[in-house]
Amino acid sequence: MVLSKPAIYVDGDACPVKKEIVRVAERHGLSVFLVANAWIHLPHPLVEMVVVTAGPDEADNWIAENIAAGDICITADIPLASRCLERDGRVIGPTGKPFTQANIGNALAMRELKSHLRETGEDKGFNPTFTKNDRSQFLQALEQQVQAALRQR
Repeated sequence: MVLSKPAIYVDGDACPVKKEIVRVAERHGLSVFLVANAWIHLPHPLVEMVVVTAGPDEADNWIAENIAAGDICITADIPLASRCLERDGRVIGPTGKPFTQANIGNALAMRELKSHLRETGEDKGFNPTFTKNDRSQFLQALEQQVQAALRQR
């Protein structure tokens, strides 16, 4: 029995590495599902644009309901990462940081702590600038995840 290749699911609304995802998908012939609340122009035959209804977590819900074991999700959203891991998906953030069963609990806890600190005014919610090094680390991490997913299938 021949299993299909893994697909890549992209939490697209604020993803800074869309072009890099397409490059890797093209190299391996993988389908990409770019999921967002509004149309994003990214023309490529491997990319399927999925526009979900406006609302909180609609894109996340679509990805979490459609990802399968061995597929890859690109997201900075920690709760979505957790949901994808529950379905045996592979998850990396746009800076190349992998989310795994071993680190997702700590990531969720830190998210809750930071949310509490913002609510109390102790943290202003500063997000670091996305760098060329982040982009390079992402490309390397995505290639590693794709290779691992292909071996798994």
